[in-house]
Order: sequence, then structure tokens, then C-alpha cells
Amino acid sequence: MMRSLLKVMLILGSVFALTFIAGRLLGILTAENVRLWLEWAQSVDPVWVISLVVLLLYADLLVAVPTLTITILAGFFLGFPAGAAAALLGMSLASFSGFWISRKWGEGAIAFLIKDPGERSLLAQSFQQSGPVMIMLSRAVPIVPEVTACIAGATGMRFPRYCMYYAISTAPYVLVASYAGSISSIENPQPAIYAILLLNCVLWSGWFLFRRRGKRSRKIVQAGK
Repeated sequence: MMRSLLKVMLILGSVFALTFIAGRLLGILTAENVRLWLEWAQSVDPVWVISLVVLLLYADLLVAVPTLTITILAGFFLGFPAGAAAALLGMSLASFSGFWISRKWGEGAIAFLIKDPGERSLLAQSFQQSGPVMIMLSRAVPIVPEVTACIAGATGMRFPRYCMYYAISTAPYVLVASYAGSISSIENPQPAIYAILLLNCVLWSGWFLFRRRGKRSRKIVQAGK
């Protein structure tokens, strides 16, 4: 039942990954460039920093960007909680746009990738079961937040339900990263480094437990056949 879901996720993920690779090869979407853009915006007006943070994170819907780096830099340049608010707004606009765009056109895209109506039905059932955990742990891996948003919209997940899991995933992530950025400096980058390690450790531990539980459930199902 998970096979079709994983197939669609891998295809979507590959498309987003190509945009990230293209950005890196062209030397556009690098952490250093983002920092320089924000420094320039700060020299003009702090409002420009807010606008640039929101715009960069919203662009993540179309072009994969270094989300964690931008969030930490938002805290560094704007302070806390202003940096957190700007980062959360940008991420939310990207995810919610992906959800509603996929609600309108995603079903047709899935039908193009998976011809069998029965398989498409199983895909939707599989995401209804596993999707909530995937959404809550999606910040562990770049690109996955946008992929889960698109699949949630395409498979008909209710928007309030998606928002709840999205908030559980994104709000703590943004708060920790932006606060760490706000208390970091060029001379003392340790808070930002510790935040990156903490977030990755917590989220990857969650993925490990999720996969372990899934394997155990499959063994129980196979033993019962």
C-alpha cells in the first residue's frame, strides 16, 4: 500500500531536488549568497529583511532553498520573535499554497503517474494513515515539507487537519532556529550550531522510531496471514 505513495513522493522529491541542484550549480541559492542578500537588505531598511525572508521561504515552493539557514539568519538579523514571525509566514505561505494548488490539480497529476484507480485509492488511504507522522517529521529532510503539503492536498486531507500537523512540525522548528540565530554572532556561532544539531537529532530520532514501528506493524500483518 505504501509503494505507490513512495513512488509519488520520490518523483516529486526529485523535481524539487533538481531545482536545488540547479541553484547550487549556478551559485545562486547558497548560504553565503542568502547572508549577503540579507545584509544588503538590512543596510536599506529592516522591513526589506522581513520581505526578503518571507520571499525566499515562499520561493521554496518552486525552488528548494536552505530553509534552516534562512530561519537562523532571520533570527540573527531581525531578532526574536520578529525573525520567527517572518520565517513562519514565509514557510506557511509556501506550504499552504502547495496544498491548495495540489487540491485543484494534484489529482490529475497523480492519475498521470499512477494509471490504476485502485492503486490511487490505496495511495490516498496510505497517506491518510502515515501522512500525519510524515508531515510532523517533514522538517528533518529538505524538500519533504513541500512534498507532503502537495500530497496532502492531492489526496483530499482536510485543510484544518493538515494545519494542525503542520503547526506541530513547523512552529517548534522555527522558534528554536530563529531564537538560536538571535543569540548568535559572528564571534559566537555556537547557539546556531547547537540548534542545528538539536533539531536534526530530534527529527531523525522521530523518523527512526516511525520506520521501526512501520516494520513491526508489517511483520505483525504478515504473521497473521
